Amino acid sequence: MWSVAIFILLLSGTGIRAYRELSHPEAWAYWKDLYLSPSMTASPVAGADVDGAGHVRRILAIQGRIGAASASWFRERLDAAALAAGDIVVMASPGGNLDQAIIMGELVRRRGLATAVASIDGSGRLGPAYCASACVFVYAGGTNRYGVEGSRLGVHRFVATAPERDPVAETQRTTGMVLSYMTRMGVSSTVVEAMTANRDVRWLDPQEAIAMKLVTNPVRGP
Repeated sequence: MWSVAIFILLLSGTGIRAYRELSHPEAWAYWKDLYLSPSMTASPVAGADVDGAGHVRRILAIQGRIGAASASWFRERLDAAALAAGDIVVMASPGGNLDQAIIMGELVRRRGLATAVASIDGSGRLGPAYCASACVFVYAGGTNRYGVEGSRLGVHRFVATAPERDPVAETQRTTGMVLSYMTRMGVSSTVVEAMTANRDVRWLDPQEAIAMKLVTNPVRGP
C-alpha cells in the first residue's frame, strides 16, 4: 500500500512539474516542435552529383519552416543520416526562428558539411528552390555553398519580437550577433548591410550573392 502511495505521489509530482514547464508558451512550442509535429521534414538521399563534376555525395534534404526546436531535430537527423565531411545539406525554407537557424548553421560547419538551396528527387536530380530569412543562416554554415541555377536567396531585417525587451537594444544585439556569425562563416559584411536595409524580403541577384561570398560554388541546373 505504501509503495503504491509513494509511486502515485512521485507520478503526480512529475506531472505537476511537467505541467508547469509546458505552461510557458516557449516550452510548449519547443516540445510540440520536437515531439508532436516538427515544422521541418528531412529526406536522406544515397548520393548525388551536385556540382556536375562527378563528385557523388550523400545528401540530407530538409524543408519547411525553422521552428522552436529545429536545431535539436536537425542534429538527430544528421546523426541518423551519418553524413561525413563534404556531404551536403540541401534545403528549402521560408525561414523562421533566427536563434535555431544559427545553431543549425553551426552544426553544419562543425561537421564540415556543404549546403545547397534546391529541391531534390529520389534519384538525386536537383531543381530550383528558395531559402529566405533565417534559412540563409543555415545555408551560410556550409563549408562549400552551392548556388543552384534558378534557386533564390532572400534576406531582410531582423527586429525584436519580445514586448518586454527594449526593441532598439535588442535589434542592436541581433545585428551584432548576425554580423559576428556571418564573418565567422566567411560571408562578407555586405550581406548584413542588405539585411538591415530591407524590412521585407529582398531576393539577391545570383551575382550579388557570389560577390557577398554567400554563394561559393555556383552550379548549373539540370
